[in-house]
Amino acid sequence: MILFFAPFVNLFFFLLLCVVPERAPEQRQGGLSRNSQPTHFLPESAIGNAALSLLITVPAGYGMAWLGVQYLGNYGWGLFVAVPFTMGFVAAWIYELRRPQTMYGDVVVAVLSVSLLGIGLFAMAAEGLICLLMVMPLALPLAGFGGAVAHALRKGWRKEAPAMMGALLLFALGVQWIEHAVAARPRVYEVRTAIDVQAAPEVVWKQVVAFTEIPLPTELMFRAGIAYPIRAEMLRSGPGAERRCVFSTGSFVEPIQIWDAPRQLKFSVRSNPPPLEELSPFGHIEPPHLHGYLLSEGGQFLLTPLPQGGTRLEGTTWYQHGLWPAAYWHLWSDAVIHRIHLRVLRHIREEAEKQADGKEYSP
Repeated sequence: MILFFAPFVNLFFFLLLCVVPERAPEQRQGGLSRNSQPTHFLPESAIGNAALSLLITVPAGYGMAWLGVQYLGNYGWGLFVAVPFTMGFVAAWIYELRRPQTMYGDVVVAVLSVSLLGIGLFAMAAEGLICLLMVMPLALPLAGFGGAVAHALRKGWRKEAPAMMGALLLFALGVQWIEHAVAARPRVYEVRTAIDVQAAPEVVWKQVVAFTEIPLPTELMFRAGIAYPIRAEMLRSGPGAERRCVFSTGSFVEPIQIWDAPRQLKFSVRSNPPPLEELSPFGHIEPPHLHGYLLSEGGQFLLTPLPQGGTRLEGTTWYQHGLWPAAYWHLWSDAVIHRIHLRVLRHIREEAEKQADGKEYSP
């Protein structure tokens, strides 16, 4: 019983009590089992039951998402894992209450519940299209899995449906509260990208410290709203100088840490602009994750002379993000930062090769 008084742990204690069947035999009252579930109010048709399921789970999912994001400030396991699984499970369970359904039907209803939640968040200007498209490959399979688990448990646990669903809702909310209380520090990730330039390091260096304006992007991800670099400006030179890398959403302010011309330029980052401009029919929207969740810690350009007379130019970014599961989200952020690197490095290469002195170069 001591688990009842432990903060957050008591939620899992409640979950255990809810799912363990009663040992005492059922007591009848008026010929009805106390554990029997009234289903006469449920629609007769499968479509009606699916609609009822969605009318219950989608608003509940919106409430849990709002609580996690707006009140607790979490973009983590509770929001991206526990909520989709719980919605899928509860949606399929309600769909099953009137009469047994197929596994396929349960999974479809489960996935539809989370899909409608995403549409609702988009329609109410709570989220933009880009982030919703990023989260769906994670959330939809989890919802489907929740529906499949509900289908597998439908025979042995049908009488405990309200308790099971209530326990899962407590579980989803509990995970979000735990994340808020623990406030784990995000780890730092590193992204490196390198290209070869047909120009001497001295020529390349001039473009590295302050490159000219880059033409508008052709990549779909940048045109859809992901922040992209435009130009770099240098205030003074040497250690302690300040570099500003202008992006489509604002400027990175980069104090210089190492100025080793023409070999290494290393800098920290004092100010980060938003990582993207959300794509929304409502114009400019600012979900909380646009500020303080994806942060660049620093960067570096490393120039290495090549035997043929050219330069190996390598760009590195160190960053962190407050999104979990980190193993999933850093795949997206790594890919975006790699494309940003390529946009900058290719422009530097193009400008440096234009200024090359014309000496023969063989890659």
